[in-house]
Amino acid sequence: MMTDIEIAQSVPMRPITEIAQTAGIPDDALEQYGRYKAKIDLSKLPKTGRTGKLVLVTAINPTAAGEGKTTTTIGLADGLRRIGKNVTAALREPSLGPVFGI
Repeated sequence: MMTDIEIAQSVPMRPITEIAQTAGIPDDALEQYGRYKAKIDLSKLPKTGRTGKLVLVTAINPTAAGEGKTTTTIGLADGLRRIGKNVTAALREPSLGPVFGI
């Protein structure tokens, strides 16, 4: 079985500009740190008149099967996307490999 790091390293990384474009963030709003990281200058985002919604998943104890914050966040994002919502999920130090048996 591959380790989490081996799984992560087996997938090619996408440039942050490509990910930002998918999320509707213009290139000039990005302050890039290399090809794969960036901060977003909120003052350069287009004003749509609509406000976004934010869901935080915090302080959850994993089940015996290992389902915790990361799995819950992925499930929420996938479910919201499935019903047609525009979704962006940000994960810090995710470890999905063991949960999904990969």
